[in-house]
Amino acid sequence: MSEKELPGYRGKVLEALMKAGVKVEDRIRILENGQIFEGILIPRSEYSDDKHIVIKIKSGYNVGIKVTPTTKIERMGVGAKLTFRPPPPPEQNPKLPRVAIVSTGGTIASRIDYRTGAVHPAITARDLYSTIPEISEKANIEVEVLFSLYSENISPSHWTELAESAARHIEAGVDGVVICHGTDTMAYTSAALSFAIQNLPVPVILVGSQRSSDRPSSDAAMNLVNAVYAAGRAPFAEVAVGMHETISDKTTVIHRGTRVRKCHTSRRDAFKSINVPPIARVEEEKITMLTEDYRKRDRKREVVLKPKFEEKVALIKFHTGFNPKIIEWYVNEGYRGIILEGTGLGHVGSSLYEHLRNAIKNDLVVGMTSQCIWGRVNMNVYDTGMDLQEIGVTPLEDLLPETALVKAMWVLGQTKSSERARELLVENIAGEISQKSYYGSDWP
Repeated sequence: MSEKELPGYRGKVLEALMKAGVKVEDRIRILENGQIFEGILIPRSEYSDDKHIVIKIKSGYNVGIKVTPTTKIERMGVGAKLTFRPPPPPEQNPKLPRVAIVSTGGTIASRIDYRTGAVHPAITARDLYSTIPEISEKANIEVEVLFSLYSENISPSHWTELAESAARHIEAGVDGVVICHGTDTMAYTSAALSFAIQNLPVPVILVGSQRSSDRPSSDAAMNLVNAVYAAGRAPFAEVAVGMHETISDKTTVIHRGTRVRKCHTSRRDAFKSINVPPIARVEEEKITMLTEDYRKRDRKREVVLKPKFEEKVALIKFHTGFNPKIIEWYVNEGYRGIILEGTGLGHVGSSLYEHLRNAIKNDLVVGMTSQCIWGRVNMNVYDTGMDLQEIGVTPLEDLLPETALVKAMWVLGQTKSSERARELLVENIAGEISQKSYYGSDWP
């Protein structure tokens, strides 16, 4: 018996298990304080304490038993392998809409990692399909596993692959595309796809979860089921994000891909539409449109693919004590664009002025957004804003900073002309700019 066969166990507990001659996945009996516990020994997180043995009992629950000097451990035999075995996919109904599920990883496609006790990208889109059989009642599913990544590891090159994948499925005749994606950078990807896949005939909906699919409180099932339902039947044809509307398992709300932000670290209703109403609500096979401002589904349209992004664009948040020489670093590194996240209506300290002037003289495109969550930039109110415009900084209306970054990457991927790039930055291409900005849920 070796320590490698008892991952996560250490100290006195490890000694007791090794003395009993057991290893992970063995069926064991534990006698402690007059009580008998029987089950399969499972691994522990390497960050767990050294006082407990954890077994999976017959009911399927995991229980921890504190080891004392009087604890007795007996090996009963070899137990079942602790692996995830999804059931076979249910039969598909060809009369239902065709929806492609493209998996990139993230919490919605994650399971518990016994080594750390955390989650890791593990199960595929096919696993999701087979373990959430309700999906088979909503659509005829096609599956593609494109990546298995946490969303913080997704880069602009992945956006290009995702855009190409979605376009390929649409050209093959699906009625909608659902992309399983980690929530942390899902708003960046939804914005990127909004610019990269144009003239959509059907919806492309990104979906994620705040809690992995093997946790009792997971939001993965409802989010995925409702996203699939909307992808196959909703009347809009845009890139969108579908997530819980509230903390309860009642409704999914669909946000425009260029107007959504993750506003909470862990709540299931973390995603909110900023400055505009959401596109739709999905509840028990009912789709309610929440705005009249949307591109309608039209299968006759042909996708226009523009998936190129320029990665040398920076998002810089101005703050008190900001070192203006940081601007020079980006200039010297050959960056082509800078998006400023300024204060209030779109301001930065005067110490940045000459550095920004130099950046613009070096052909960098510089755009201004606001650190405020709601509202819009207005650089005509204070002389600070007027000075920045005279330098050549472009006000970006009510563009979210994240969307502005992605849009600048996309714009500079389409043209080498800085002048043309500035024109495109303020052109409303995918619903990212509106004439009126609403506050919170104060929309009509």
